[in-house]
Amino acid sequence: MRNFWIMTVGAVALALTGCGGSDKDKPEGATGQSAAEEGTETQASAGKKSRAERKAEFEKLAAERLAVADKFLAENAVREGVKVTDSGLQYMVLEQGPEGGATPVSTDLVVVHYVGTLKDGVEFDSSRARGAAAAFRLNAVIPGWTEGVQLMSEGDRYRFFVPPDLAYGERGGRPGGPIGPNDALIFDVELLKVQNPDLNLAAAKKFLDENAKKDGVKMTPSGLQYQVITEGKDDGASPKATDVVQVHYRGTLINGTEFDSSGAGEPIEFPLNRVIGGWTEGVQLMSEGDKYRFFIPPDLAYGEAGTQGGPIGPNEALIFDVELVAVK
Repeated sequence: MRNFWIMTVGAVALALTGCGGSDKDKPEGATGQSAAEEGTETQASAGKKSRAERKAEFEKLAAERLAVADKFLAENAVREGVKVTDSGLQYMVLEQGPEGGATPVSTDLVVVHYVGTLKDGVEFDSSRARGAAAAFRLNAVIPGWTEGVQLMSEGDRYRFFVPPDLAYGERGGRPGGPIGPNDALIFDVELLKVQNPDLNLAAAKKFLDENAKKDGVKMTPSGLQYQVITEGKDDGASPKATDVVQVHYRGTLINGTEFDSSGAGEPIEFPLNRVIGGWTEGVQLMSEGDKYRFFIPPDLAYGEAGTQGGPIGPNEALIFDVELVAVK
Protein backbone atom coordinates (compact mmCIF):
# COMPACT_ATOMS: atom_id res chain seq x y z
CA MET A 1 0.00 0.00 0.00
CA ARG A 2 2.88 2.37 0.74
CA ASN A 3 0.71 5.20 1.99
CA PHE A 4 3.31 6.33 4.53
CA TRP A 5 0.84 6.97 7.34
CA ILE A 6 3.79 6.78 9.68
CA MET A 7 5.33 9.81 8.00
CA THR A 8 2.50 12.11 7.03
CA VAL A 9 -1.01 13.16 7.96
CA GLY A 10 -1.88 14.20 4.40
CA ALA A 11 -4.86 11.90 3.90
CA VAL A 12 -7.60 13.20 1.66
CA ALA A 13 -10.87 13.92 3.48
CA LEU A 14 -13.98 12.53 1.81
CA ALA A 15 -16.68 14.97 2.88
CA LEU A 16 -20.11 13.90 1.71
CA THR A 17 -21.35 17.34 0.86
CA GLY A 18 -23.24 15.23 -1.58
CA CYS A 19 -23.21 15.35 -5.32
CA GLY A 20 -23.38 19.12 -5.24
CA GLY A 21 -19.65 19.56 -4.70
CA SER A 22 -17.85 22.89 -4.70
CA ASP A 23 -17.57 25.35 -7.58
CA LYS A 24 -14.07 24.14 -8.38
CA ASP A 25 -15.44 20.61 -8.86
CA LYS A 26 -18.06 21.69 -11.38
CA PRO A 27 -17.52 21.01 -15.08
CA GLU A 28 -16.15 23.80 -17.20
CA GLY A 29 -18.86 26.29 -18.12
CA ALA A 30 -21.08 25.44 -15.13
CA THR A 31 -22.92 28.50 -13.95
CA GLY A 32 -23.67 27.42 -10.38
CA GLN A 33 -27.37 27.05 -11.25
CA SER A 34 -29.26 23.84 -10.67
CA ALA A 35 -29.35 21.20 -13.39
CA ALA A 36 -32.88 22.22 -14.33
CA GLU A 37 -31.99 25.92 -14.44
CA GLU A 38 -28.97 25.24 -16.60
CA GLY A 39 -31.03 23.08 -18.93
CA THR A 40 -33.71 25.71 -19.40
CA GLU A 41 -30.93 28.27 -19.93
CA THR A 42 -29.65 26.25 -22.87
CA GLN A 43 -33.13 25.83 -24.28
CA ALA A 44 -33.74 29.54 -23.87
CA SER A 45 -30.66 30.39 -25.90
CA ALA A 46 -32.05 28.38 -28.79
CA GLY A 47 -35.64 29.52 -28.42
CA LYS A 48 -34.87 33.05 -27.21
CA LYS A 49 -37.14 32.70 -24.18
CA SER A 50 -37.32 35.56 -21.75
CA ARG A 51 -35.89 35.39 -18.25
CA ALA A 52 -39.42 35.34 -16.85
CA GLU A 53 -40.32 32.38 -19.07
CA ARG A 54 -37.23 30.47 -17.99
CA LYS A 55 -37.98 31.17 -14.35
CA ALA A 56 -41.58 30.02 -14.79
CA GLU A 57 -40.43 26.78 -16.44
CA PHE A 58 -38.02 26.07 -13.62
CA GLU A 59 -40.59 26.81 -10.94
CA LYS A 60 -43.06 24.50 -12.69
CA LEU A 61 -40.49 21.70 -12.83
CA ALA A 62 -39.54 22.20 -9.18
CA ALA A 63 -43.20 22.12 -8.14
CA GLU A 64 -43.79 18.92 -10.13
CA ARG A 65 -40.75 17.26 -8.57
CA LEU A 66 -41.84 18.34 -5.09
CA ALA A 67 -45.30 16.84 -5.63
CA VAL A 68 -43.69 13.55 -6.73
CA ALA A 69 -41.37 13.55 -3.70
CA ASP A 70 -44.23 14.34 -1.30
CA LYS A 71 -46.33 11.51 -2.74
CA PHE A 72 -43.45 9.03 -2.51
CA LEU A 73 -42.64 10.00 1.10
CA ALA A 74 -46.30 9.92 2.19
CA GLU A 75 -46.69 6.38 0.83
CA ASN A 76 -43.31 5.30 2.18
CA ALA A 77 -44.07 6.59 5.69
CA VAL A 78 -46.77 3.97 6.25
CA ARG A 79 -44.62 1.04 5.14
CA GLU A 80 -43.76 -1.54 7.78
CA GLY A 81 -40.53 -0.72 9.59
CA VAL A 82 -40.32 2.91 8.46
CA LYS A 83 -40.00 5.54 11.18
CA VAL A 84 -40.37 9.31 10.78
CA THR A 85 -38.61 12.00 12.82
CA ASP A 86 -40.04 15.40 13.68
CA SER A 87 -38.13 16.96 10.78
CA GLY A 88 -39.72 14.56 8.28
CA LEU A 89 -36.66 12.35 7.85
CA GLN A 90 -37.66 8.71 7.33
CA TYR A 91 -35.51 5.70 8.16
CA MET A 92 -35.46 1.92 8.48
CA VAL A 93 -33.13 -0.16 10.62
CA LEU A 94 -31.60 -2.77 8.30
CA GLU A 95 -29.14 -4.25 10.78
CA GLN A 96 -28.07 -3.43 14.31
CA GLY A 97 -24.44 -3.50 15.33
CA PRO A 98 -23.03 -4.94 18.56
CA GLU A 99 -24.04 -3.42 21.88
CA GLY A 100 -21.75 -0.71 23.19
CA GLY A 101 -21.00 0.86 19.82
CA ALA A 102 -20.44 4.61 19.93
CA THR A 103 -23.15 7.01 18.72
CA PRO A 104 -21.89 10.24 17.09
CA VAL A 105 -22.72 13.86 17.79
CA SER A 106 -22.81 16.40 14.99
CA THR A 107 -19.21 17.55 15.53
CA ASP A 108 -17.74 14.04 15.28
CA LEU A 109 -15.85 12.59 12.36
CA VAL A 110 -17.55 9.42 11.11
CA VAL A 111 -16.40 6.61 8.84
CA VAL A 112 -19.16 5.06 6.73
CA HIS A 113 -20.01 2.96 3.72
CA TYR A 114 -23.03 4.19 1.80
CA VAL A 115 -25.02 3.88 -1.42
CA GLY A 116 -27.21 6.76 -2.60
CA THR A 117 -30.11 6.34 -5.02
CA LEU A 118 -33.05 8.29 -6.35
CA LYS A 119 -36.52 6.97 -5.57
CA ASP A 120 -36.59 5.13 -8.92
CA GLY A 121 -33.46 3.19 -7.95
CA VAL A 122 -30.94 5.16 -10.04
CA GLU A 123 -27.63 5.11 -8.13
CA PHE A 124 -25.87 8.48 -8.02
CA ASP A 125 -23.10 7.85 -5.48
CA SER A 126 -21.53 4.93 -3.63
CA SER A 127 -18.50 4.48 -1.40
CA ARG A 128 -18.78 0.75 -2.03
CA ALA A 129 -18.43 1.25 -5.78
CA ARG A 130 -15.25 3.24 -5.10
CA GLY A 131 -13.97 0.45 -2.86
CA ALA A 132 -13.16 2.72 0.09
CA ALA A 133 -15.12 3.90 3.10
CA ALA A 134 -15.82 7.63 3.36
CA ALA A 135 -14.78 9.75 6.35
CA PHE A 136 -16.19 13.21 7.04
CA ARG A 137 -17.28 15.63 9.71
CA LEU A 138 -20.96 15.01 10.39
CA ASN A 139 -21.91 18.68 10.52
CA ALA A 140 -20.44 19.28 7.04
CA VAL A 141 -22.98 17.24 5.10
CA ILE A 142 -26.62 17.54 4.04
CA PRO A 143 -29.04 17.95 6.98
CA GLY A 144 -30.64 14.55 6.43
CA TRP A 145 -27.26 12.92 7.03
CA THR A 146 -26.36 15.11 9.99
CA GLU A 147 -29.62 14.18 11.71
CA GLY A 148 -29.88 10.59 10.59
CA VAL A 149 -26.40 9.29 11.35
CA GLN A 150 -26.76 10.59 14.92
CA LEU A 151 -29.53 7.99 15.35
CA MET A 152 -27.04 5.20 14.64
CA SER A 153 -24.38 3.36 16.61
CA GLU A 154 -21.21 1.77 15.26
CA GLY A 155 -22.02 -1.34 13.25
CA ASP A 156 -25.60 -0.27 12.46
CA ARG A 157 -26.97 -0.24 8.91
CA TYR A 158 -29.87 2.12 8.22
CA ARG A 159 -31.82 3.17 5.15
CA PHE A 160 -32.68 6.87 5.04
CA PHE A 161 -35.41 8.45 2.94
CA VAL A 162 -34.41 12.11 2.80
CA PRO A 163 -37.00 14.80 1.95
CA PRO A 164 -35.89 17.55 -0.45
CA ASP A 165 -35.60 20.19 2.28
CA LEU A 166 -33.13 17.94 4.13
CA ALA A 167 -31.19 17.19 0.93
CA TYR A 168 -30.56 19.67 -1.92
CA GLY A 169 -33.92 21.42 -1.97
CA GLU A 170 -35.16 23.40 -4.95
CA ARG A 171 -31.70 23.93 -6.44
CA GLY A 172 -30.95 20.23 -6.83
CA GLY A 173 -27.47 18.76 -6.96
CA ARG A 174 -24.51 19.27 -9.24
CA PRO A 175 -25.39 21.01 -12.54
CA GLY A 176 -25.97 18.34 -15.15
CA GLY A 177 -26.05 15.66 -12.46
CA PRO A 178 -28.80 13.19 -11.63
CA ILE A 179 -30.26 15.00 -8.60
CA GLY A 180 -32.88 17.45 -9.79
CA PRO A 181 -34.79 20.18 -7.96
CA ASN A 182 -36.80 18.91 -4.98
CA ASP A 183 -35.72 15.28 -5.39
CA ALA A 184 -36.12 12.94 -2.42
CA LEU A 185 -33.04 10.78 -1.87
CA ILE A 186 -32.47 7.29 -0.47
CA PHE A 187 -29.25 6.30 1.30
CA ASP A 188 -28.19 2.93 2.68
CA VAL A 189 -25.60 3.75 5.35
CA GLU A 190 -23.35 1.54 7.45
CA LEU A 191 -21.69 3.38 10.35
CA LEU A 192 -18.24 1.84 10.69
CA LYS A 193 -16.61 4.11 13.25
CA VAL A 194 -17.15 7.26 15.28
CA GLN A 195 -14.02 9.38 15.53
CA ASN A 196 -14.36 11.30 18.77
CA PRO A 197 -11.26 12.48 20.68
CA ASP A 198 -12.63 11.66 24.13
CA LEU A 199 -14.06 8.28 23.15
CA ASN A 200 -10.91 7.29 21.29
CA LEU A 201 -8.66 8.38 24.17
CA ALA A 202 -10.69 6.33 26.65
CA ALA A 203 -10.59 3.30 24.32
CA ALA A 204 -6.85 3.71 23.78
CA LYS A 205 -6.16 3.93 27.53
CA LYS A 206 -8.28 0.86 28.27
CA PHE A 207 -6.60 -1.14 25.52
CA LEU A 208 -3.07 -0.15 26.54
CA ASP A 209 -3.71 -0.76 30.24
CA GLU A 210 -4.93 -4.28 29.50
CA ASN A 211 -2.25 -4.93 26.88
CA ALA A 212 0.56 -3.99 29.26
CA LYS A 213 -0.34 -6.98 31.45
CA LYS A 214 0.07 -9.55 28.66
CA ASP A 215 3.03 -11.96 28.60
CA GLY A 216 5.95 -10.69 26.58
CA VAL A 217 4.81 -7.06 26.42
CA LYS A 218 7.36 -4.52 27.63
CA MET A 219 6.88 -0.79 28.17
CA THR A 220 9.30 2.12 27.97
CA PRO A 221 9.17 5.21 30.25
CA SER A 222 7.37 7.13 27.46
CA GLY A 223 4.50 4.64 27.49
CA LEU A 224 5.47 2.89 24.25
CA GLN A 225 4.70 -0.84 24.45
CA TYR A 226 6.44 -3.50 22.38
CA GLN A 227 6.73 -7.22 21.92
CA VAL A 228 9.64 -9.10 20.34
CA ILE A 229 8.26 -11.41 17.67
CA THR A 230 11.56 -12.74 16.29
CA GLU A 231 15.20 -11.76 16.79
CA GLY A 232 17.71 -11.28 14.00
CA LYS A 233 21.42 -12.07 13.96
CA ASP A 234 23.53 -11.16 16.96
CA ASP A 235 25.72 -8.80 14.91
CA GLY A 236 22.84 -6.85 13.34
CA ALA A 237 23.22 -3.07 13.49
CA SER A 238 20.89 -0.94 15.61
CA PRO A 239 19.89 2.48 14.27
CA LYS A 240 20.21 5.94 15.78
CA ALA A 241 17.48 8.54 15.36
CA THR A 242 19.47 10.22 12.57
CA ASP A 243 19.89 7.02 10.53
CA VAL A 244 17.97 5.95 7.45
CA VAL A 245 16.29 2.57 7.88
CA GLN A 246 14.70 -0.01 5.59
CA VAL A 247 11.64 -1.78 6.99
CA HIS A 248 8.67 -3.93 6.21
CA TYR A 249 5.63 -3.04 8.29
CA ARG A 250 1.90 -3.40 8.76
CA GLY A 251 -0.21 -0.90 10.69
CA THR A 252 -3.62 -1.54 12.25
CA LEU A 253 -6.05 0.18 14.57
CA ILE A 254 -6.76 -1.53 17.88
CA ASN A 255 -9.91 -3.08 16.36
CA GLY A 256 -7.74 -4.87 13.79
CA THR A 257 -8.50 -2.63 10.81
CA GLU A 258 -5.40 -2.36 8.60
CA PHE A 259 -4.69 1.19 7.46
CA ASP A 260 -1.24 0.82 5.90
CA SER A 261 1.35 -1.73 4.87
CA SER A 262 4.67 -1.85 3.06
CA GLY A 263 3.23 -4.70 1.02
CA ALA A 264 5.02 -7.72 -0.38
CA GLY A 265 7.54 -5.81 -2.49
CA GLU A 266 10.69 -3.91 -1.60
CA PRO A 267 11.06 -2.56 1.95
CA ILE A 268 10.26 1.07 2.71
CA GLU A 269 13.17 3.42 3.38
CA PHE A 270 13.02 6.63 5.44
CA PRO A 271 14.98 8.75 7.95
CA LEU A 272 14.08 7.57 11.44
CA ASN A 273 13.73 11.13 12.76
CA ARG A 274 11.06 11.94 10.16
CA VAL A 275 8.33 9.63 11.47
CA ILE A 276 5.91 9.54 14.39
CA GLY A 277 7.45 9.48 17.87
CA GLY A 278 6.54 5.87 18.56
CA TRP A 279 8.49 4.77 15.49
CA THR A 280 11.53 6.96 16.18
CA GLU A 281 11.81 5.53 19.68
CA GLY A 282 10.76 1.97 18.96
CA VAL A 283 12.88 1.13 15.94
CA GLN A 284 15.99 2.23 17.85
CA LEU A 285 15.33 -0.71 20.19
CA MET A 286 15.71 -3.11 17.25
CA SER A 287 18.62 -4.67 15.39
CA GLU A 288 18.72 -5.69 11.74
CA GLY A 289 16.60 -8.78 11.20
CA ASP A 290 14.43 -8.20 14.28
CA LYS A 291 10.63 -8.25 14.07
CA TYR A 292 8.79 -6.28 16.77
CA ARG A 293 5.17 -5.41 17.45
CA PHE A 294 4.65 -1.88 18.73
CA PHE A 295 1.59 -0.64 20.62
CA ILE A 296 1.74 3.14 20.27
CA PRO A 297 -0.17 5.55 22.54
CA PRO A 298 -1.93 8.49 20.86
CA ASP A 299 0.64 11.05 22.08
CA LEU A 300 3.38 9.08 20.30
CA ALA A 301 1.27 8.70 17.14
CA TYR A 302 -1.06 11.38 15.69
CA GLY A 303 -2.54 12.76 18.90
CA GLU A 304 -5.82 14.63 18.89
CA ALA A 305 -5.45 15.66 15.24
CA GLY A 306 -5.47 12.14 13.80
CA THR A 307 -5.03 12.02 10.02
CA GLN A 308 -7.17 14.40 8.00
CA GLY A 309 -10.37 12.65 6.94
CA GLY A 310 -9.23 9.34 8.43
CA PRO A 311 -8.44 6.49 8.61
CA ILE A 312 -6.64 7.32 11.87
CA GLY A 313 -8.98 9.22 14.14
CA PRO A 314 -8.16 11.66 16.92
CA ASN A 315 -6.40 10.10 19.92
CA GLU A 316 -6.21 6.62 18.44
CA ALA A 317 -3.70 4.06 19.65
CA LEU A 318 -1.95 2.21 16.82
CA ILE A 319 -0.37 -1.22 16.39
CA PHE A 320 2.57 -1.81 14.04
CA ASP A 321 4.34 -5.03 13.13
CA VAL A 322 7.82 -3.95 12.01
CA GLU A 323 10.73 -5.88 10.50
CA LEU A 324 13.99 -3.94 10.47
CA VAL A 325 15.67 -4.99 7.21
CA ALA A 326 18.68 -2.70 7.19
CA VAL A 327 20.28 0.36 8.75
CA LYS A 328 21.72 2.60 6.03
